[in-house]
Amino acid sequence: MGKFSHNYAFIGVVEHGSFAEAARHMGLSRSQVNKSVIALEDSLGVQLLVRTTRTVSPTPSGEAYYEKIRRVISDLEDAERAISEDDEEPRGTLRLNAPMSFGSLHLGTALTDFLCLYPNLSVELSLNDRIVDPVSEGYDATIRIAELNENPSLIDHPIVKARRYFLASPDFLKKHGPIEDPEQLKSIPCLHYGTLGKGHSWRVIGNDKTHTIQVNGVMCANNGEVLCEAAKKGLGVTFLPTFIAGPALQSGALVRVLTDYTSPEIHLMMLYPPNRHLAPKIKRLIDFLYDRFGGRPYWDLFE
Repeated sequence: MGKFSHNYAFIGVVEHGSFAEAARHMGLSRSQVNKSVIALEDSLGVQLLVRTTRTVSPTPSGEAYYEKIRRVISDLEDAERAISEDDEEPRGTLRLNAPMSFGSLHLGTALTDFLCLYPNLSVELSLNDRIVDPVSEGYDATIRIAELNENPSLIDHPIVKARRYFLASPDFLKKHGPIEDPEQLKSIPCLHYGTLGKGHSWRVIGNDKTHTIQVNGVMCANNGEVLCEAAKKGLGVTFLPTFIAGPALQSGALVRVLTDYTSPEIHLMMLYPPNRHLAPKIKRLIDFLYDRFGGRPYWDLFE
């Protein structure tokens, strides 16, 4: 087996968690896979895997090598597909990262439909709300909901504007009265991202002026769905995108406040490294997301 085969064997052991499973997926014997990984370790002069009678796991050097060689192999596979006769058919594994709420509410269902269209493709989806660098963390692409920001190391494709509104329940407004001036937010309960001790700043735009309002409240969270539920219970004013709050606006559980004011625009976008630009799996996913969420998305059908 050549060096590329040794690398494939190593990747298989890391991803499947055992020599036996890697061998089964590669159509080889366990002994062949083991010898291949040992040959790779010998050529590199470093131990890549920790082996016990029950488990196998990468060493710190093995983890670092896996991240680098996996991207190299992925690039090689993309290059091979780009010149093949069927390069329009996406194949292989698509590694994606996306925000938690959008992923669980909308993207997960969309990706199941996407996979039904392309049976030779598999998806590895990771959901979290931190800023992810797809290059250093080995993702093919990341879905982000943020203000547009030019980044020369990434290609971005805005899919649709993500509208955000200031919201409260009808019962909350009965108790506190109408909210028509951003300055009122300083003295009424708000539900926000951040911490209770430090509060959070909301930028409110109106009459060609931007207000930066420090808000505080009885509850904060790092998840918009939690804030939406708290607002529906009348605990305070919240500031949420419609892909989270759309159903509550449709039902009347939440209503808009500060309707004469806006906020800085954010977009649902897809970002990926330049070396993924021609990959069929990336092109097909972009087209699919445009068709699914572009224009006026279904979560905005409350007006």
